[in-house]
Amino acid sequence: MPRPLPGLLLLWSLLALPPPAPSSPLGRPGVRRPGTRVPAASPGHHLRPAGPAGAPSSRAAERGEARGAGVCKSRPLDLVFIIDSSRSVRPLEFTKVKTFVSRIIDTLDIGAANTRVAVVNYASTVKIEFQLQTYPDKQALKQAVARITPLSTGTMSGLAIQTAMDEAFTVEAGARGPASNIPKVAIIVTDGRPQDQVNEVAARARASGIELYAVGVDRADMESLKMMASEPLDEHVFYVETYGVIEKLSSRFQKTFCAVDPCALGTHQCQHVCVSDGEGRHHCECSQGYALNADQRTCSAIDKCALGTHGCEHICVHDRAGSFHCECYEGYTLNEDRKTCSAKDRCALGTHGCQHICVNDGAGSHHCECFEGYTLNADKKTCSVRNKCALGTHGCQHICVSDGAASYHCDCFPGYSLNEDKKTCSAVEEARRLISTEDACGCEAALAFQEKVSSYLQRLNTPLDDILEKLQVNEYGQVHR
Repeated sequence: MPRPLPGLLLLWSLLALPPPAPSSPLGRPGVRRPGTRVPAASPGHHLRPAGPAGAPSSRAAERGEARGAGVCKSRPLDLVFIIDSSRSVRPLEFTKVKTFVSRIIDTLDIGAANTRVAVVNYASTVKIEFQLQTYPDKQALKQAVARITPLSTGTMSGLAIQTAMDEAFTVEAGARGPASNIPKVAIIVTDGRPQDQVNEVAARARASGIELYAVGVDRADMESLKMMASEPLDEHVFYVETYGVIEKLSSRFQKTFCAVDPCALGTHQCQHVCVSDGEGRHHCECSQGYALNADQRTCSAIDKCALGTHGCEHICVHDRAGSFHCECYEGYTLNEDRKTCSAKDRCALGTHGCQHICVNDGAGSHHCECFEGYTLNADKKTCSVRNKCALGTHGCQHICVSDGAASYHCDCFPGYSLNEDKKTCSAVEEARRLISTEDACGCEAALAFQEKVSSYLQRLNTPLDDILEKLQVNEYGQVHR
């Protein structure tokens, strides 16, 4: 019987090594994980399990699987198990194989959009137990695995791989097409030497894009395992000495298909936000108002005013810690949305500074005016008395005389008199000419009246003269007594 590789024999002695204890994410205040994003695998990408040296003990494996279910997310796969159920595999050992398959399923995200699983059972014949599209949920899938029964004698590994390639990895059977970039993975488990040719059929399977893992147990032929498996062989060939420990290999495949999420473990060192990118990768992001520094972990406050992303209608004022507030130009007030501005009426507010009259122009603007008789000064706010006589706006025909405080009156040149409109003038000689042309009879009557009056006055003058003389004599006598 061919001896297994010495390096692979180390797997048995290292199976009891416990995995490193994860640090608690609860110990990192201020860190939050918004979710996990799982990108599709690129074409031709090889899954990279840890080497065969080292599988956890039973209790550690259970802890690892429980941890994996909570802190990691498997990549979507089209996964086909090809299990040997020939007579050399005893019933209890076959149960161990089914436990191994179920434990791997436990670590996967099962679903139509995630990982799909099929099982091919073989001995001298091949039977597809269920296809990739048969069971879209994990519980039903595990129950179907538990119902699988062994077949018969013979170990037709090549036929099993060919059947998987022709009937399980097809779109009709539930496999996703090349455009989806979903990896096609097969895990073959056997404890004997193939009784048919596996070299060529395995090469065709690999060439079609199927990634092959070979798990050998007990009497498995190591050379045949290496012929079936994909490169690199140290990552795709596993060997255990008995079926009693095969189920513990599930933790190794968990690490292959499921990357530990540092965001959930709290080992990311992001100052603000950790975002999982899948396959154990992550990147850091910052809270709103902050920018990621060059170290790709810490954050600094950003000036949204400088970036022009503030939304302020007029003025953006940068505050500390990446915040800002909006202000408005003079003559405007900030609206309730704290971003836009509305014009305010400074005339109504009494803040205009006009000495006489404030006129609102709208849009927060205004101008000053003066009362009649005043002019606006150069400061556009105060007013001064204006001289209408000097301005030439008085309307006087001849002479304008300023009376101060915007008041004035009109006069006429010599030989003219002011008319009733108090502005225009008429010549005095013209008035005399009008009188001289009166009716001659009227003039004679006036002259006769004047003569008659003069006669009466002369008559009165004589007695008046006597009275005055007597008064003078009487006044003189009283003085000299």
